[in-house]
Amino acid sequence: MERNEQLHEEAEETLDRINKKTGRNMPQAIATGAALVILIVACLLFRVDLFVLLVVVFMILALWELRVDFATVGLHIPVFMLWLCASFTLIATYYSPYHLITMSLSIIVSIILVAIAASAKISVGNRLSLAVAGKLSNTDASARLESSFNHEGGEQHHSRLSHVAVSVLTVLYIPLLASCIIISLTFNGHPIAHAIMLVFLPALSDTGGLFAGAWLGKHKLSPRISPKKSVEGLIGSMLFAMAGAFAVFACTYDASKWATRWWVPIVAGILIGAVGTFGDLCASMLKRDIGIKDMGHLLKGHGGVMDRVDSILMSAPFTCALLWVTGL
Repeated sequence: MERNEQLHEEAEETLDRINKKTGRNMPQAIATGAALVILIVACLLFRVDLFVLLVVVFMILALWELRVDFATVGLHIPVFMLWLCASFTLIATYYSPYHLITMSLSIIVSIILVAIAASAKISVGNRLSLAVAGKLSNTDASARLESSFNHEGGEQHHSRLSHVAVSVLTVLYIPLLASCIIISLTFNGHPIAHAIMLVFLPALSDTGGLFAGAWLGKHKLSPRISPKKSVEGLIGSMLFAMAGAFAVFACTYDASKWATRWWVPIVAGILIGAVGTFGDLCASMLKRDIGIKDMGHLLKGHGGVMDRVDSILMSAPFTCALLWVTGL
């Protein structure tokens, strides 16, 4: 009995060390990740259209999280207009026979409409105020002190141009990058393989970075922006993404493709590992500047939706372009 209790305590201590080193509740993160994998795979196998709708839902949730995050420092983005524009852009891009043209025109129109709505700065109800209060109550005090808006002379009130600029940035960050996921479903006849490449490989890369960083991480990658990221974690991210790319290619393409494009999984792994990590650092820099710990709390063990999709969004245009250029 005493031996079992000792083993249990040692296991808990080991898990606590891993949680502290990764900055996540690993059991919750694994369970949430498994549930997301099942949901995405089910949508892809049943009908690709459902996957498109799933992307739309995730982007709507991500936009709400950004709305709350920016509101904590007094910046306004017109979330209803962003929801409409993002939904229309993603759905129209998929169903239109002219995918790239439709995406480009939709993004241009979205920028105009969102800029106009942001300059009006209309807010309805108190739901946002309650969400902001909840966000601040769950924020690490040390993270708040890092915010550029909490130092002496920090800007508390913003011009209309600031609201417009942040809103336009949001259009480029969410609908535009998410459209690259949708575009990848429309060429060369491999929508499921492309979706797996764009969605699962960045997630696999994150997992590789977590484990490599937790067990081997000694050399800090960017201690000022994200103290928990390491060079070893970056290498692990690349290797895991590379292994995943080889697995997808082996299950999708025939020998003739492999003969001339064997190098593509290597390039894909390096790209996804590097760009995904850069996306994580950009999100960490944004969170640190705003003064929050997580973008949200919708996904147990992962923080918010934006914490889960930042590397996916940043990697999407590069992976999509690589698949298109190589004819895969």
